Amino acid sequence: MQPGSTVPPAHWWEADLPIHERVMHYRFALEADDGVWWLNAAGPGHFDPLDASDFKILGDASVPGWLHEAVFYQIFPDRFANGDPANDPQPNEYEYRGQGPQTFPWGTLPPDDTPFPLVFYGGDLQGIAQKLDYVEQLGVTALYLNPIFTAQSNHKYDVADYEHVDPHFGGDEALVALRHALDARGMRYLLDIVPNHSGYRHPWFQTAQADASAPEAEFYTFTRHPDEYTSWLGVWILPKLNYGSTELRRRIYEGEEAVFRRWLRPPFSADGWRVDVANMLGRQGASQRGVEVARGIREAVKASRADAYLLGENFFDATAQLQGDQFDGVMNYMGFTKPLLSWLRGYRQGAWGMEQRITSPLPWPTAAMTATWQSRMAAIPWAIALQQYNLLGSHDTERIHSQLNGNEALHQLAATLLMTFPGVPGIYYGDEIGMTDLPQVGSRACMVWDERKWNRSLLAIYRSLIELRRSSPVLKHGGFQILAAEQDTLAYQRDSEAGRIIVVAHRSATPRPAAPLPVAHGGIPDGTCFVEHFSGHKALVENGAIQLDEQPQGATLWMQAGQ
Repeated sequence: MQPGSTVPPAHWWEADLPIHERVMHYRFALEADDGVWWLNAAGPGHFDPLDASDFKILGDASVPGWLHEAVFYQIFPDRFANGDPANDPQPNEYEYRGQGPQTFPWGTLPPDDTPFPLVFYGGDLQGIAQKLDYVEQLGVTALYLNPIFTAQSNHKYDVADYEHVDPHFGGDEALVALRHALDARGMRYLLDIVPNHSGYRHPWFQTAQADASAPEAEFYTFTRHPDEYTSWLGVWILPKLNYGSTELRRRIYEGEEAVFRRWLRPPFSADGWRVDVANMLGRQGASQRGVEVARGIREAVKASRADAYLLGENFFDATAQLQGDQFDGVMNYMGFTKPLLSWLRGYRQGAWGMEQRITSPLPWPTAAMTATWQSRMAAIPWAIALQQYNLLGSHDTERIHSQLNGNEALHQLAATLLMTFPGVPGIYYGDEIGMTDLPQVGSRACMVWDERKWNRSLLAIYRSLIELRRSSPVLKHGGFQILAAEQDTLAYQRDSEAGRIIVVAHRSATPRPAAPLPVAHGGIPDGTCFVEHFSGHKALVENGAIQLDEQPQGATLWMQAGQ
């Protein structure tokens, strides 16, 4: 290595690093007076580190060019807006466990005894198209739509037809019209697909049950034909797909007209896929084809549309799927959301089939959150970390405003971190106006269109943060470094040649007293001036620390002056 520039308090070294492999690992050995230190993506240490935590460069990284510019907005179609009441589900259309679907007046709550999959409100793609002005004014540039393919439930994860948009959502024509409406605004959209299982009513499964010798019979795993079969988490209406079948792989992703390919092409021209339960895909007992299937899907998607975003759902450790050969990113529950929420509202951990949650009587330490964040980022290439889909909540979780018991200061803190953390931010519809969980429908309540019921101060915060995120090269591409992890306060910086941004988050209702915050270890020179985004207050770096006034509960966002 050769000496580079010196800008106190930092001294830089530089070296050429030839790239001969698809994934290039590297780390630094530091010879110091107190011995040899190793520095890798997990940080410095005296012990010999694992390769898994090395800095990694993807020699063949193919980043969707539009992705770093994106701010996503997740929409659960049945609950967003009813654009065409004529296509609302009717009770006599089909039967599910002896009952038919019911469409309730917008925003009303169903009776307690109504099966939740049959509760409809008439939301559709026409409604989404009609509300794009609102979405655009929020500053959003891309939509993530929960499943829209034909199915009997309101959530559509029990897919009955991969080839058509559900007629209650407006059919194929409505998706084409939505594509055109998005194009007119320069916006993108992701489709949600369920390749892990089909619905019980899918013709493939109906054929497989009717004829054990049919080609479709090998799409599933029957332990006793026709009524005993492997399903997703034992849910009988969701029979699991068996990717040991060559024909299934051809229909789902390998063939030219495969599901993963055709919806990326005109006239639908989706900009990518969100893959449901991606951690379970292709995994079944002794048959563990998850890597093979994920790589096959990636090859098909990128061959069909090189700039498509391939996003996986994974609530757990997804680092093995994030090495550049499977998913572009995952819904970053484990690497961002869960650590943040544990820090803000206390640690709790549940599991499928476990009656009680694991909880802690003490506030979760700030150092535990930052260590969790750092460990997840250290295990994947930085190029992938910048493609992670960061979120505060989704249709599968409690709403953030409910999680925080309506605390607006903590919600502002969470939103600020969402928009400034490495990766791509995604907002769940209605969070920006303070929507909360409701009985019977949970986080999937109807979007509130009565502006008198909006939390306007929260909406203003979201709009301001989205505008900053979209205009800031530092937040799109800059590095990330934890600066402080105090008992109730977190500080980190994002930095690049375009400048620096320091985020200070304070969770306690008791303010952090006015005190310097050390930043010299972040390479920030004395004399650097920062301007706070929300208030316009200024702070100067002196003697290696930024001089901060009292910090109330919430987050402050300090931008280097002149950037």
